[in-house]
Amino acid sequence: MIQIVGRYAPSPTGPLHFGSLIAALASFCHARSQGGRWLLRIDDLDAPRVVPGADRAIIDTLAAFGLTHDGPILYQSQRHAAYAATVARLRNASLAFDCACSRREAQSGPAGLEGPIYPGTCRDGIPEGRCARSVRLRADAGVVAVADRIQGRYAQNLAADIGDFVIRRADGVAAYQLATVLDDAEQGITEVIRGADLLSSTPRQIWIHRCLDLCPPAYGHIPVIVDAAGEKLGKSTGALALDSVRPQEQLVQCLSLLGQGPPAALAARSVGGVIDWAVDHWDADRVPRRRTCRRANAATAAGN
Repeated sequence: MIQIVGRYAPSPTGPLHFGSLIAALASFCHARSQGGRWLLRIDDLDAPRVVPGADRAIIDTLAAFGLTHDGPILYQSQRHAAYAATVARLRNASLAFDCACSRREAQSGPAGLEGPIYPGTCRDGIPEGRCARSVRLRADAGVVAVADRIQGRYAQNLAADIGDFVIRRADGVAAYQLATVLDDAEQGITEVIRGADLLSSTPRQIWIHRCLDLCPPAYGHIPVIVDAAGEKLGKSTGALALDSVRPQEQLVQCLSLLGQGPPAALAARSVGGVIDWAVDHWDADRVPRRRTCRRANAATAAGN
């Protein structure tokens, strides 16, 4: 029998907020409810945005909310050699190519799902007199579909919707899509539960798995928590740091937004008691099948 392994992978760019908590709680409950392990990864590749000490604060905050991880923590900043070796492997197999285009040049193509589609300028070789900047993976997959555990079937035609995409940035650092796939493989992740803002990244990640002969994990994307203006809660929108004085109340709010129907009296239990209830009663089928959810909805959902 395959052991279920889930994970949570925050970026150490500041303190965790309510949106971070709901993603962590969902992934934790999904793994632990199946008798699985829950691993922690620190996505610290983007060095200029890393806040010193934020990783320790994240670990401490998760513990204060009863979310204790299994095994050692993986730091992306310690994985540069693995990323570089994989980029070389994909280039040598002609699955990836060097690209000399500036960001402006790369965005001169037709509109796609996430902005302009790369026009293919360097697909058959870098133009004379130009130097390589980034490395792109060929989007030759056709339609790539994922049977999402929460959102249902989601599909993209990579060539038509996304285009050849960057796997090594111009600064030499591995791009998010590649690093995530390699780290999930390294940690033996079998199920990824994360925010629906990353659903559109999933076909690219599945394609990378195929190019590397790796088995992708199962995916489930929960609604992203948004504010009254419809903006995703995050550091860039001024989301408040989690207050660990009364973690039980915030955990119950998360469970309500995740459709788990916690009783109102649950907030009176200990943190461990709330987490035990959450794991024992977790049902992914009850998570709302939508992309966003406002935090204000938690008040009316509690106790239902």
